Amino acid sequence: MPESIINILLVEDDEVDIMNVKRAFKKNNITNPLYVAGNGIEALNMLRGEHDTEKIPKPRIILLDLNMPKMGGIEFLKEIRKNDDLKNISVFVMTTSNEDNDKVEAYNLNVAGYILKPLSMESFVAAVSTLKNYWMLCEYPI
Repeated sequence: MPESIINILLVEDDEVDIMNVKRAFKKNNITNPLYVAGNGIEALNMLRGEHDTEKIPKPRIILLDLNMPKMGGIEFLKEIRKNDDLKNISVFVMTTSNEDNDKVEAYNLNVAGYILKPLSMESFVAAVSTLKNYWMLCEYPI
């Protein structure tokens, strides 16, 4: 499957982290469409086209922060896993939370991976490169 049609949704409230993801994508030559939501409610609205938001193309991958205002990552995961149209999206948690209970809860909600946000840009770029390699190897249904 060509890389360009794998849509990615980043659910993140921190502007610096959003810029770091975009920078890491650029350094890794990732040209996939990237949509950004500032919290779980905004992400759900974008996925469903509700509340005056434009519906985005269904992403194959969601990069999800856990600690966000209004609706955190775990609540968001619970909502999409209940929805037949959204439950099969691959979700990677990218967070600063190193709490075991967050990891257990995320994996119980079928995340594809749990990644601690690295402190250095170099290690963040490397983590994003690994994600790119993963999704480029995966075969998706049409």
